[in-house]
Amino acid sequence: MLRKTFLKNERKGSYAHLLLSEQLNLHLVEIDRTAREQVDWSMAQLLERHPAPDKAAHPLDWTSHMNCLKQQVEELVLNELVYN
Repeated sequence: MLRKTFLKNERKGSYAHLLLSEQLNLHLVEIDRTAREQVDWSMAQLLERHPAPDKAAHPLDWTSHMNCLKQQVEELVLNELVYN
């Protein structure tokens, strides 16, 4: 939905073209699928480089670490796929 809103407000020509050619839903599904795959892949890569603390021993540290990594990955994906 973020991609649709972005196209509708910022890329009106692209939005109109996709809508009129009946490709908008396919485009949105593809962006969503790609974004989810990229988030999963990037999270795995970041966890290899920056391992999380032991979840059983330090649950709050683990949660904080995972949330931080997820926010970083989501920001990158949004900038690369949604707002581009």
